[in-house]
Amino acid sequence: MEDVLEVYTRPYDPKRPQVCMDETSKQLLAEVHDPLPMKPGRPRRYDYEYDREGVVNLFMFSEPLAGKRHVKVTDHRTKKDWAVAMRELSDVHYPEAEKIVIVMDNLNTHSPASFYEAFAPEEARRLTNRFEFHYTPKHGSWLDMAEIELSVLGRQCLNRRIPDKATLITEVNAWVEERNAQIVKVLWRFTAADARIKLISLYPKIEI
Repeated sequence: MEDVLEVYTRPYDPKRPQVCMDETSKQLLAEVHDPLPMKPGRPRRYDYEYDREGVVNLFMFSEPLAGKRHVKVTDHRTKKDWAVAMRELSDVHYPEAEKIVIVMDNLNTHSPASFYEAFAPEEARRLTNRFEFHYTPKHGSWLDMAEIELSVLGRQCLNRRIPDKATLITEVNAWVEERNAQIVKVLWRFTAADARIKLISLYPKIEI
């Protein structure tokens, strides 16, 4: 926990961007019957029946100090999917960075070992050296600021029926473009000093 909190005290540095990463899933639901259009005094109405069209995964990458985020939609959430998304983060979104400081939870797929399952050893090693990894503790995913962005994405974009992956990608990209244009930053105020007071029960008790 204190390792992650220390990262959040670092000043903005475009050569060492601080990126928070998290993921979520979205079930695709298609309409069985066309919704009834809205009328004066009556909202648009949807039938309770729908068709399940599968589940997709969304990788969220958020740079709180710059007010930027990127979302990659994938069919699965395997080690290879994560590795491919991380390479895109490195080579497409931050090609000029000397080192990308990444904060994420300790899911078993979120490991440099995943690079070696997706790429040749030379490429896997190159990608490993592109990142500085910091993991939130168990039951401490609230420390990952990407969760804030996923919450906003869920409320503003995902809280309705979306029938297919192509539509989802279009909607998510529109949300990302609009939110990035607003340069919405996150000002993190909770520090290690705060943790030692408010979460003192989580620290070992030392007898002196």
